[in-house]
Amino acid sequence: MSDPILNLRDCPARSWKNGQGRTRELAVDPPGAGMDDFLWRVSVAEVDSAAPFSAFPGIDRTIVLLDGAGFAMALGDGRTHALTEPFAPFAFPGEAQVAVTLAGGATRDFNLMVRRQRARGKVSVWRDPADVVPGPHTVLLYCAQGRLQLDDLVLEPGDAWRHPTAAPVRATLAPGSAVLAVDVASCG
Repeated sequence: MSDPILNLRDCPARSWKNGQGRTRELAVDPPGAGMDDFLWRVSVAEVDSAAPFSAFPGIDRTIVLLDGAGFAMALGDGRTHALTEPFAPFAFPGEAQVAVTLAGGATRDFNLMVRRQRARGKVSVWRDPADVVPGPHTVLLYCAQGRLQLDDLVLEPGDAWRHPTAAPVRATLAPGSAVLAVDVASCG
């Protein structure tokens, strides 16, 4: 069995689909899937300029600010959203035209993408200190801040844990921690 801990520093930076930013893919399902055939995908993007987001028709997206002052998102339907509060998930359709205006310098954000016709996904934020048991649809935990103990494994900031089996595991958050829990459930 492969190591269930993934570290962001081991994930190569790649250009966005539109070539106007960089992202590091933490996990994709099925493993090895590309942009046109993933069921779900988790990545961390680096946003350092006012570039539009790539379009992903048929994909539901959830974005969470990790570091930096954040940015304002102007969606093509006239809505705006200030992604300026760390660890506050915001969901939007992947086909939406999204223009970004930085609130300060460069930022990093966590992204979940889920193929809408096949699955539903969400990102929950776990805060300190707590003991929790990941749910039946939890596919990944990302330690954004602090420390997360999973039975005999320890995750530090930038570490992710991909749930390798259906066996239950207890998660213990250290004081000052923030963990992003990704749940994905198939449709039908």
